Amino acid sequence: MVPMMVRILRETGTEESDAELEAVVNEFVGRLTGKQTMYQMIELAENVERRGGTPPDPLVYKTMYLDLLHEKIKDRLAALRGGQVDPEKYMVPGAKALLEALRERGLQMYLASGTDHAYMLEEATLLGLAPYFNGHVYGALDDFKSFSKKILIQRLIAGSEFRGDEFLGFGDGYVEIENVKEVGGVAVGVATAEPGCEHIDEWKATRLASVGADFMIPNYRELPELLSTLFPA
Repeated sequence: MVPMMVRILRETGTEESDAELEAVVNEFVGRLTGKQTMYQMIELAENVERRGGTPPDPLVYKTMYLDLLHEKIKDRLAALRGGQVDPEKYMVPGAKALLEALRERGLQMYLASGTDHAYMLEEATLLGLAPYFNGHVYGALDDFKSFSKKILIQRLIAGSEFRGDEFLGFGDGYVEIENVKEVGGVAVGVATAEPGCEHIDEWKATRLASVGADFMIPNYRELPELLSTLFPA
């Protein structure tokens, strides 16, 4: 996403260096992580306008990005479809064990992402994660205002399915952490330093802490300790 956006901003004729443009893009991409991809494309269009350009509809940018992303990950998807790779290779370490433990405790789980619904559902299925959510898998729509993580939480509360303080959220984007904290829930910031996923990314951690993350972890390897913290006897 970032290289594509830098290239598009460069085409406006701006005198900014690539490093300066990359800093601009990294700021708003990071700030909007967790929201639907469309919001990052809207911000891109606004930045093009600020530099004197005439951007297309942000949906055009989103389609461009998804095409580039598909090209980059198509071999991974093919390997997963063919059973040639262990799905856990593409998960934060310990993620599946966490889902098993939460299911054993009887929690109703929801998977929500800013990635488009069709792509997100396929990836969750290929990774073997979809069954943990019993059909409650939600991704972004082209009508981006009709769904968000905040809307999902509000619907569950409005339908009297759960109280706000019953929500437990995990995420690496500030949006989901903020949404869970807004209703009084508990939020675990997964500030994973990729691709190793062994240490905390300090930039992510600072962002997640700023919106109220109750706990900060680099991965789910220390599962017993995490569970005993979240569910004290």
